[in-house]
Amino acid sequence: MQISAKEIAALLRTLSKTANKPHFTSAIIAAAGCGSRMQNGTGKTKQLMELCGMPVIVHTIKAFEECEKINEIIIVTRSEEADIYEQYKAKYGFTKISAVVIGGDTRQESVLRGFEAISDKSDFVAIHDGARCLITPEAITAVLDEAFRRGAATAAAKASDTVKRADRNGFIAETIERDSLWMAQTPQVFKTELYRAAAYIAKEEGFVCTDDNSLAEHIGFEVKLVDCGTENIKITTPIDLAVAEIIMNSRK
Repeated sequence: MQISAKEIAALLRTLSKTANKPHFTSAIIAAAGCGSRMQNGTGKTKQLMELCGMPVIVHTIKAFEECEKINEIIIVTRSEEADIYEQYKAKYGFTKISAVVIGGDTRQESVLRGFEAISDKSDFVAIHDGARCLITPEAITAVLDEAFRRGAATAAAKASDTVKRADRNGFIAETIERDSLWMAQTPQVFKTELYRAAAYIAKEEGFVCTDDNSLAEHIGFEVKLVDCGTENIKITTPIDLAVAEIIMNSRK
């Protein structure tokens, strides 16, 4: 008998309502991108560029390492950068990195490769962009706690600008109500079996998306938004690196 995506979502929603108990939580840090928009001239990808004395990716890993509710970290990286994570483990004392895997042709494929390396004990999986290096252990915990309660949750920030929808000629067609708009961030956290179902259904159906929330949405599962503020930016362009440095210095 064929089971529909909605029936799978309903089943997983029931399974996600577990009692308050410690959850084994895996973190997948996606760091396999080339960062072509950085144009830094150094030959380094954005995740290896220095920010306040450490590579961008080290700041990211450090936040997950220091989050008490994260049990293991899987790094998804480029083949030419894989060896450097052994050096980081020794230099920065990272103890939670359990695997370093090589990414695929797309972010979606890369995250799935990381997912295939998680522990069999995993109850929840947190997926995070390696270049989103301003995340804090406290923000990670806030998203995890909502996911533990609801089965799926994501870091996000409320939209602050007025948003317009354009027509095909570039003229304003509509002003969209700002109060209901959010900017999706990471981490995006899911019950492990929910993510497994969502990821493999997407693969089977050829469903392509740019974030992992969309995988859960695709099978009809609701994802709770958690306001993590506007500082949780992703390093994409040179100006982002400058802004990130200002934010980090202000935290000191």
